[in-house]
Amino acid sequence: MSLIHFCIDIFLHLDKHLGMIIQNYGIWSYFLLFFIIFCETGLVVTPFLPGDSLLFAAGAFAAIGSLQLSWILLLLSIAAILGDTLNYAIGYYVGPKVFMKEDVRFLNRKHLERTHEFYEKYGGKTIIIARFVPIIRTFAPFVAGIGKMSYFKFLSYNVLGGILWIFICVLAGFYFGNLAFVRSHFSLIILAIVFISILPAVFEIARVYCRRSL
Repeated sequence: MSLIHFCIDIFLHLDKHLGMIIQNYGIWSYFLLFFIIFCETGLVVTPFLPGDSLLFAAGAFAAIGSLQLSWILLLLSIAAILGDTLNYAIGYYVGPKVFMKEDVRFLNRKHLERTHEFYEKYGGKTIIIARFVPIIRTFAPFVAGIGKMSYFKFLSYNVLGGILWIFICVLAGFYFGNLAFVRSHFSLIILAIVFISILPAVFEIARVYCRRSL
């Protein structure tokens, strides 16, 4: 199985893979979830990691007692906040040099430019809004660092956005993830979550494109 097929399989059958991890590794599952959320929010080169879908799945497993809900909410909130903090610091200290270069390995410049446009439109609120938009979520704190946003201003948006994102996605999985329809159509639900979460970015890109075409 190729790497791409492997990643797609994990994404579409996240519930089965997460269930196996919890069964085989027990308490270490919390550290793996922490690590994934931290990297997805903290490293510009890993926007492909699951975010919303993983949180939803974790909430569903918490509902059946496989994971402790309070620990999931606490640890993943910390992971999200620390991840954005690291990303902001990287953007603050090395971002300007990266932004001026045309071609940087492992960094998708189009994603960076789209996030910059998003940031220009919404300002500091981007840090909160972007939490619910895949890819832009990963690049937003990096762009905030490039823009030299005040750290204390960034921190307030970061903490609020991180807690909202974790609580909403995890609790959605906790209360709805084990409904019969959701469990039997989990892959479709995951795709629906991703589709809904990227709609704001799609509308924004379409709006910018139409405005430039006029």
